[in-house]
Amino acid sequence: MLQGYDERNADIVYWVNGVLRHRDEPGISPFDSAVQGGDAVWEGLRLYRGSIFGLTAHLARLRRSAAALNFAAVPADAEITAAIAATLRANRMFDGVHIRLTLTRGVKITSGMDPRLNRAGPTLIVLAEYKAPVYDTTGLRLITASVRRPGPDVLDPKIHHANLLNSILAKIEATVAGADDALMLDGRGFVAETNATHLFAVIGGTLTTPATAACPEGITRQTVLDLARSAAIPAVVRDVSLAEMYAADEAFCTGTMGEIAGVTMIDGRPIGAGHIGDLTGRIARLYQEHARAHGTPIVGQ
Repeated sequence: MLQGYDERNADIVYWVNGVLRHRDEPGISPFDSAVQGGDAVWEGLRLYRGSIFGLTAHLARLRRSAAALNFAAVPADAEITAAIAATLRANRMFDGVHIRLTLTRGVKITSGMDPRLNRAGPTLIVLAEYKAPVYDTTGLRLITASVRRPGPDVLDPKIHHANLLNSILAKIEATVAGADDALMLDGRGFVAETNATHLFAVIGGTLTTPATAACPEGITRQTVLDLARSAAIPAVVRDVSLAEMYAADEAFCTGTMGEIAGVTMIDGRPIGAGHIGDLTGRIARLYQEHARAHGTPIVGQ
């Protein structure tokens, strides 16, 4: 994991409902629903040379998640995009930036769980940081977490919510085990995703990724599937067992924050030849070229 402090972020400002604040200045009320119960939805965006890749898809997922949680008066896409642009301009950011976009149910009139206590409408937060892709390009080591991904009967994974304790518990296990991240299974014992990314494997020459029964529908994941189809690379979405992951020729993770990151070991077992595979490298190049060429322009240099 390559995440760390970047000195360029020392004096960034962030957006909260129309107000730009220095990173050291508190701007979230203790009565906000995100503080009270993790009652929020979020998206991760990446800025490439003034453009955000997949912006429309990310905002659509944010809106679907907010609708599922019955948020009131969700800001229009144009309003959200304007807030992102204002934040980037205020920070003089143009490239190599990751944006954490959060929409909470809003501020409550008094502490409590009941959404009827929310009378002020949602809170929009835009946090932009200089942040390169966060995974080691020499290959990730994963361990299988004891914590399972819940299905829709527990907490529907199609809601991209901000309650990440499930992921955090799995990440703690990975850290204690000396691994980079945790592979997580669904309630049936099939592979779901990692604590932070979607998973792909090359099995019998076919690019294979788990179905989304217990994980979100990833924007980067879908882009990889689309690129594979355009490049005539065989790809399939199906249930994948842990044993299949162990025996895969290659494996890699996908996500906005880390782009495409190869996996070289799972539970102490080397994947394929134990180094980044050729198809993984090809997919990574295709994705990076595509993301840089197909973004929505947001700010000029």
